[in-house]
Amino acid sequence: MKNAPTTQMPGVYHRRVGDIIVTAINDGFLDGNLEVLRNISEDEARQILTANFRPIRRTQVNAFLIWSAGRIALIETGCGNYMQASSGKMLANLKVLGVDPADIEVVMLTHMHPDHSAGLTDTTTGVTHYPNAELVMHENEPKHWFDDAAMARGTEREKRLYFQAGREQVLPYKDRWRLFQKGEVFPGVTAMPLHGHTPGHSGFLVSSGQDQLLIWGDTVHVPEIQTARPEVCMAFDTDTKAAEATRRRVFDMVATDKLLVTGMHLDFPGFAHLVQRGSGYQLIPAAWEQQI
Repeated sequence: MKNAPTTQMPGVYHRRVGDIIVTAINDGFLDGNLEVLRNISEDEARQILTANFRPIRRTQVNAFLIWSAGRIALIETGCGNYMQASSGKMLANLKVLGVDPADIEVVMLTHMHPDHSAGLTDTTTGVTHYPNAELVMHENEPKHWFDDAAMARGTEREKRLYFQAGREQVLPYKDRWRLFQKGEVFPGVTAMPLHGHTPGHSGFLVSSGQDQLLIWGDTVHVPEIQTARPEVCMAFDTDTKAAEATRRRVFDMVATDKLLVTGMHLDFPGFAHLVQRGSGYQLIPAAWEQQI
């Protein structure tokens, strides 16, 4: 008798953008409650999830390798060993790909929340996972998360999970920080400030030839809800009004320009288009492509 599989195949998927290859890597998922949603009741949120066959608020965690001009960059590092056991699959998936973390030249962060930056460093040893990489992020990120006055105003959870964790993760790279405001940060990759979720939250536009892909970071956390109801924000947005305004601006741009998008919390592999539906929007997943 043959034994049935007990694990999934590695969460890896390649997508071509002109001469650039973007590899989506799934770091796993995080389960949470509906109490963190803002501008919507829990009953309304549950109804939307149920209608989309989502029994709980399960947040996918994705990251992206960028293969461009003979170099390799990584956008986001996943949760490392800091969060739920269902996450932290990044290094294992890089190994399956045959990518040595030491070969990654640049690590770009959309922002310093732990599901994006906690995979930079092993929290038990303090050893960096990407020993030869520059750490590239918007200048507002360390400015905010290293601000003791801002930390003092936070809840105990925010102090531990965002401020302290962020500092612990990025400090080992301090001599290799490269901070930006906007503009090209890697061949074919342009940083786009999308502030609101955090003070320096940014997306990355990948462009080559006639092709473009917007990696929009945490523009949404709960795709089914926040596309249908763009006003819905998260408790961990540092500025909910700015986060909503940014989301509406990005949605309008993506839908109008028919731009291919992906994000850290879209269902893997996450490549999709966005279309307007009444007062909201709907994500249309891109078809799986066998050829790269």
